Amino acid sequence: MTKPYKDYADFLAEYFPGKMQKLTVDAGFSCPNRDGTVGRGGCTYCNNASFSPLGHIKCASVAEQLEAGKLFFGRKYPDMRYLAYFQSYTSTHGDREKLMSLYCEALAVDRVDGLVIGTRPDCVDAGLLDSLAHLGKPVFMEYGAESSHNNTLEAVNRCHTWEQTVEAVCLTTEAGLPAGLHFIMGLPGETTEMMLETVRRAAALPLSTLKFHQLQIIRGTRMARDIEAGKDIGVTLFTVDEYIALCSRIVGIIKSLNPSIAIERFTSSAPSDLLLAPRWGMKNYQFTNLLHRILL
Repeated sequence: MTKPYKDYADFLAEYFPGKMQKLTVDAGFSCPNRDGTVGRGGCTYCNNASFSPLGHIKCASVAEQLEAGKLFFGRKYPDMRYLAYFQSYTSTHGDREKLMSLYCEALAVDRVDGLVIGTRPDCVDAGLLDSLAHLGKPVFMEYGAESSHNNTLEAVNRCHTWEQTVEAVCLTTEAGLPAGLHFIMGLPGETTEMMLETVRRAAALPLSTLKFHQLQIIRGTRMARDIEAGKDIGVTLFTVDEYIALCSRIVGIIKSLNPSIAIERFTSSAPSDLLLAPRWGMKNYQFTNLLHRILL
């Protein structure tokens, strides 16, 4: 079947012979933008509770969480293999010995064939990346870059720069690990051209994967409080049609500049009880199907 771009399944097929499922685990990490390491208060759009569709087993170990995830998916897909996805907060923020212990615990779980580590670009160094490269199983690094524009990053209290993102990607690939970036479309003050410039800048890097999603206003965040207070913070809350048009242009840029990059996703769906806007009433796969019909 013809695909309009290289997708995440194509990327994983370069490493694994069969279908893989990510299992999200919460290893109890904090965030340097919350604990005072680089900042306080966190990013203005962030409510970490919106990231984990299956929730977490409170006080469960990494291995216990993975076994629970396997049980959930294994009922329908008994032959499934898995990737342990360290997603919550900043998954390289902590003592290196403790970090490596958690990663090794995950890889010791039966049918877990690799790691996906979600983190910030200012929370890795060459030593950690070298250690990850010698774990013996694939490790995929995902960095929350969010934008390539430093004014935007400052506006959302991100507390890192685009230059740090570039450095992290280069360090990661030098260690022999695949690097991915995540971006949010619609952040304060960004025009469509600024968003597309971010895509162009990303395409110039030695990336393996990209993830995008539309800005969502999540209950309990500073951004939500500002909007509820009537402040104009300059965000873009896309309609479905507007976002499909933007994603079509994103695909065109990637295919033109660096078609080897796999696009993992374009959207995110926060839990309904947390999501304030935009409320599309659409699953991620439904959006992707609409986009594919336009692109093919």
